[in-house]
Amino acid sequence: MNKTAIGIAAGVAGTLFIGYCIYFDKKRRDDPEYKKKFASVSRRRNRKTGSAKPGMPNLNDHEAIERYFLQEIQLGETLIARGDFETGVEHLANAIVVCGQPARLLQVLQSSLPAQVFAMLIIKMQEFGNRAAEANDGQASLGSRQAESTANILESSGNGIIDDLE
Repeated sequence: MNKTAIGIAAGVAGTLFIGYCIYFDKKRRDDPEYKKKFASVSRRRNRKTGSAKPGMPNLNDHEAIERYFLQEIQLGETLIARGDFETGVEHLANAIVVCGQPARLLQVLQSSLPAQVFAMLIIKMQEFGNRAAEANDGQASLGSRQAESTANILESSGNGIIDDLE
C-alpha cells in the first residue's frame, strides 16, 4: 500500500468515527431521561461545591463569599433606602448568613438601621435559623452552621429589641 491509500483510509475512518459520535450524541440528547439525569448531576455537583441555592456563592471560595457579601450588603442598603424594607432585609440576612462575624455585623446594623427594620432583620434571621435546623437532619453544611449560630446570637440579643418595639 502506498501513503495516499493509507491517508485516504485514515480520513474515511476519522470521518466515520466523528459521524458515529455525532449520531449517538444526538440520540443521547433526544432521550427524555437525559435532562432529568443532567439536572440531578448538576444538583449533586452544587451540593459538593457547597452552593445551597443558585444565587449563593461556593462556600469553599473565600473571594466568591466576599463578593457575594459585599453585593448583598450594598443591595440591601439600597433597597432599604428606597423604602423596600422586605427585600432589603432579605438581602441583609443573606449577607449575615455568609458573614464570618455575624454578631459584629449585627451590632453595626443595629446602630445604623431604624429599629423597625432591624426587628424585621432579627425575625428574618430567626426564620433562616429555623429553616437551616429543619433542613439539616444531622448533616451540617457550613452555611447552615453559620445560620444556626446566627440564630443563637439573635435569640440572646433580638428578643429584647422585639419586646421594646411591641
